[in-house]
Amino acid sequence: MIRKMVIEDYEEVYSLWKKIQGFGIRSIDDSKEGVRKFLERNPNTSVVAVENSKIVGAILCGHDGRRGCLYHVCVDEKYRRKGIGKAMVVAVMDALQKEGINHVSLIAFAQNDVGNTFWNTIGWQQRQDLNYYDFILNTENITQFNVQQEG
Repeated sequence: MIRKMVIEDYEEVYSLWKKIQGFGIRSIDDSKEGVRKFLERNPNTSVVAVENSKIVGAILCGHDGRRGCLYHVCVDEKYRRKGIGKAMVVAVMDALQKEGINHVSLIAFAQNDVGNTFWNTIGWQQRQDLNYYDFILNTENITQFNVQQEG
């Protein structure tokens, strides 16, 4: 089942994020308060996938009135290759269209082979005509990457 994400889902979604290898979690943006602010600004466009009362997938999705953007797209490894990721993407794209948004983008780490294969498989196009730039306004908003434990 795909449903709208609410702040009460935070602890379970955060636990899922922590399990995803290579996933980057920001200390401020991905805190409960950071996610609360995001969901308040974008109340209808983020989703979770639930199976047997357990959150097994999530997408943070928002827009600026012109372009939608997907963040933190993930599916628990045990539930992959069952159409859950695609169903969540369709749900957020439908929500964006209802809000009058006609263009959607996302950023995937170049080394995220699983994610990049997924996006290419479901018809998303990798842009070659632009460069992505970042500027850090708050150096305390540290990104920590989940790495697979050896042994």
